[in-house]
Amino acid sequence: MTMTADPNLRYKNFLDINRSGLGPGNAEIADAVFNPDFPGNEALMNINVNDKAPEFTLQDENGKDISLKGLRGKMVVLYFYPRADTPGCTVEACEFRDTYKQMQKTGVVLLGISPDTPQSQKKFQDKFKLPFSLLADADKKVADAFGVLQEKNMYGKKVMGIVRTTFIIGPDGKIQHIFPKVKAEGHAGEVLAYLKEPERGAA
Repeated sequence: MTMTADPNLRYKNFLDINRSGLGPGNAEIADAVFNPDFPGNEALMNINVNDKAPEFTLQDENGKDISLKGLRGKMVVLYFYPRADTPGCTVEACEFRDTYKQMQKTGVVLLGISPDTPQSQKKFQDKFKLPFSLLADADKKVADAFGVLQEKNMYGKKVMGIVRTTFIIGPDGKIQHIFPKVKAEGHAGEVLAYLKEPERGAA
């Protein structure tokens, strides 16, 4: 995969101008910069169900190292989002916040991950009172390993961005389920419904 200049800087002003006044129903419009979902943007996943999840160690919002290996024996919900405190990502995170207690009852560990710094993740967490950890993948290496860093065609221009994707990782460290090209609104409910299916059981 050929990396191009970081589109987040190029389109920062676009977001600052357009995010104001957008309700939840329009949140995806502003997030299109980071997670465009237009015709021709095909998701090319390089990881599949039953594959071993790529190992990683990242800092959380408090600068503490969190490793996937350290969570072995537990079911993990790992959701990738394009950027902290952007409209769609806020909708998604707040819905995970509102369903978090129910998710905890299934025995899972919920982790958000984006190409932000620990400091940005902390501000995001505090602002919306998010009760789960947010991991900082500032160099996008983990996103790349999971196949969610992809080239997108937005209005005729190619940019690199995070495809909003959620992975359910089993206690054995293997990918149990993938939610590709997620729509922010309503996604937490989809994940909760999956976790509460009778055959899942508690981790």
